[in-house]
Amino acid sequence: MIELMVVVLIVAILAAILVPFLTAKLETARWTEARAGCGTLATAIRATWAEQAEEEFAMSTSPETYLTVGDLRGKYFSAGDYTITFGPTSTQYPVAYTISVGKPKAPTQTVTWTKAGYSLDYTGKWTEL
Repeated sequence: MIELMVVVLIVAILAAILVPFLTAKLETARWTEARAGCGTLATAIRATWAEQAEEEFAMSTSPETYLTVGDLRGKYFSAGDYTITFGPTSTQYPVAYTISVGKPKAPTQTVTWTKAGYSLDYTGKWTEL
């Protein structure tokens, strides 16, 4: 009987240690999906700019301008969760943009989010919101 209580105690201690660790890893995986979407949008913006003449490039803030809606449909994030803003351009960066993603507007399930989101600018710099 004592051996069984010791085993139960050991399992309880391991569970108490592992649950917070695994929860943090799950959130990291969710934000990885969001960051991958930002990178996909950045590539699509640069490709669209390269294909069109500089004068014809429309700086649209809608992700659907650069990709089809299904391209950004993930398990946690969709096209509506991404925001594109354009800034001043320069000779070094002819198209300047920032892509931001926050917590999903329409979560598909109950998820606890501890971070507010991320943004990616045209130089490749990531910022936690």
